[in-house]
Amino acid sequence: MTIKVLVVDDSALIRHILSEIIKSEPDMQIVGAAPDAFVAKKLVLETSPDVITLDIEMPKVDGLRFLEVMMNAKPTPVVMISTLTEKGADATLRSLELGAIDFVAKPKIGVAEGMAAYHQLIAEKIRTAAQSKVKRTKPAIRPSVNAVNYTGTEKIIAIGASTGGTEAIKEVLSTFPANAPATVITQHMPTGFTSTYAKRLDALCQMQVKEAKGGERLLPGQAYLAPGDKHLEIERSGADYRIRLSDGARVSGHKPSVDVMFNSICKSAGSNALGVLLTGMGKDGANGLLEMFKAGSETFCQNEASCIVYGMPKVAIEKGAAKQVVSLEGMGKAIMQAVEKMSAGSRL
Repeated sequence: MTIKVLVVDDSALIRHILSEIIKSEPDMQIVGAAPDAFVAKKLVLETSPDVITLDIEMPKVDGLRFLEVMMNAKPTPVVMISTLTEKGADATLRSLELGAIDFVAKPKIGVAEGMAAYHQLIAEKIRTAAQSKVKRTKPAIRPSVNAVNYTGTEKIIAIGASTGGTEAIKEVLSTFPANAPATVITQHMPTGFTSTYAKRLDALCQMQVKEAKGGERLLPGQAYLAPGDKHLEIERSGADYRIRLSDGARVSGHKPSVDVMFNSICKSAGSNALGVLLTGMGKDGANGLLEMFKAGSETFCQNEASCIVYGMPKVAIEKGAAKQVVSLEGMGKAIMQAVEKMSAGSRL
């Protein structure tokens, strides 16, 4: 199948670069290049693209407003073209809330050279978007949160995700009570975006959410997000668990890697841990979740129907790594039920 792509960007240079990248891919076709939202709206109706690349910062009507209107009128997979700034990161995360599938960060300098170097990444993002499930955005509903019957430091929850994961993690974590076990998170995201994402989660959740710095002692009611350029691992330190950040090579194609996090928890926590694998392209986390399963951890995978991209959970389920396969809507409740079951009769 040929993927029809519409490019929307106010920069003639970026439109040209993206168009050339798309033209060079044998499975893609450029169906239009729009300089603003008004031309883009016309081309969407005329060409019915499979994927749209969309700039956030545009004149007249910005990318976020265009995205919001389009996702209600004609939901289409969108890859955002973002800037590597704090303001750009915040707008990018907002675009994911509005229904964008993924994003590519523009280089701060040397745009032409930088975008050309991103050729493979951009092509992969477009292919992933073409395979994704797009849903009309719906008003956010604050979930009811009840305290869990748990008071200890020996349990750890580990969550891994990729494409579609920023919203999936938010939905799960917002159901966790303030006294939930310490939670560590690896979401495939470039450096410069994870600190902003952690702040957004912290504002929405009862748990305290922060970007991991390394060396922290894991405590109940705290959630720690892997930074965009480091692997997050858990080490045992006496009776405590502590976070270790490492700058090693990519694992399963990623840094941070879900497999690295899961494997470290398997060794340090074993049956005291709960592993959760959410939506995402590829297979990162599948092998690590299987090792957690073998070590006696409780393991969960998001079901196909609720995934934006049913890749990582699918591989894990096929490997037999999931004790439970749960919808995104029911994931938080299932995890907390497992925590209470694990805690029953255990040392507190």
